[in-house]
Amino acid sequence: MFFLQPGSDSGTTAVVALIRGKQLIVANAGDSRCVVSEGGKAVDMSYDHKPEDEVELARIKNAGGKVTMDGRVNGGLNLSRAIGDHFYKRNKNLPPEEQMISALPDIKVLTINDDHDFMVIACDGIWNVMSSQEVVDFIQSKITQKDENGVLRPLSSIVEELLDQCLAPDTSGDGTGCDNMTCIIISFKPRNTHPPAESGKRKLEDVAAPGAPAEENGSDKKKAKLE
Repeated sequence: MFFLQPGSDSGTTAVVALIRGKQLIVANAGDSRCVVSEGGKAVDMSYDHKPEDEVELARIKNAGGKVTMDGRVNGGLNLSRAIGDHFYKRNKNLPPEEQMISALPDIKVLTINDDHDFMVIACDGIWNVMSSQEVVDFIQSKITQKDENGVLRPLSSIVEELLDQCLAPDTSGDGTGCDNMTCIIISFKPRNTHPPAESGKRKLEDVAAPGAPAEENGSDKKKAKLE
């Protein structure tokens, strides 16, 4: 009987975004992706680590591995950097960053300005279906929509619609749209997604003037008019 060992036979990609003042710092290991919308243009803030890339392929081969025709390391993983997956990190002659599968992240830095609208972080289940620009275009078309009360749509509902857009209608195809999907949208600009609160303050015309007869106020006033 074969048992999976956590950490040895499993792992995860990671993309982390830190906003410090006006700086956006993104670290990525794997094929998840962070994309920023700059005036509607998609700006990739991470690089997909795939085995067929020249830099990744050279490291994999130097560590004693190979990439099969379908783009998988030793016929297994279809990515070249990840946390965990220690099965691919057993070459005792090499440091961690030079193993077949490395957890060393690439880091990109961006100075946020008024042209930057939002960023989206998602795993490969999204990017295998839509390009960075297609995702930005999709979100851009939804992010300014308002309901009947003039309130902007919650970002969570846009995420749900994006996932539905990427989801395959069935499993009879090549697997596109059948992968796991995770997505976060972060707006750089303030958004009002709550209806205006009802004010509890009374208006001046709702309050009777001091000393005014009772029949000039409230239900007595209405009754007098009806008579």
